[in-house]
Amino acid sequence: MPEPADIASLSFEQALAELEGIVQELESGQAPLERSIEMYERGARLKAHCEARLEAARLKVEKIVVGPQGGAERTEPAEFS
Repeated sequence: MPEPADIASLSFEQALAELEGIVQELESGQAPLERSIEMYERGARLKAHCEARLEAARLKVEKIVVGPQGGAERTEPAEFS
């Protein structure tokens, strides 16, 4: 399922801040059940978005060195030209 456009446009920091707000509100136990479910679902999408942003950043600063058997052997810092 593709993420909503509003989430896709968020920076990592924006998505993380919203996710932290959702967690605090859910932990308070003050939201009605339907609202809690909606927040949980959005939180799951925000979490996935943050993980994807982190992985993209990691790949920008690392390169995977593939061994002769085709498996990942090690990572090295990426070389930027």
